[in-house]
Amino acid sequence: MAEHHTGPIETGAPMDYKEHEKTYDRFIVGAKVGTGIIVALLIAMTAGFFGHAGFLGGLLIFVVLSIASILFGR
Repeated sequence: MAEHHTGPIETGAPMDYKEHEKTYDRFIVGAKVGTGIIVALLIAMTAGFFGHAGFLGGLLIFVVLSIASILFGR
């Protein structure tokens, strides 16, 4: 049968707050790096399509900006 709890919910299983903090920190880093890579892609596409960089120039710009995003996002 179903269990009926009458006390506050906080008295359930103990929480692993260190693991929660690590997960949150990794999520924030992933969000920053992902945003940086998307911005790098948009800048590279702009340089390749509308500038005089062409495909290889846009690819080079994307790689350089992606690496910078990964290094500075941490």
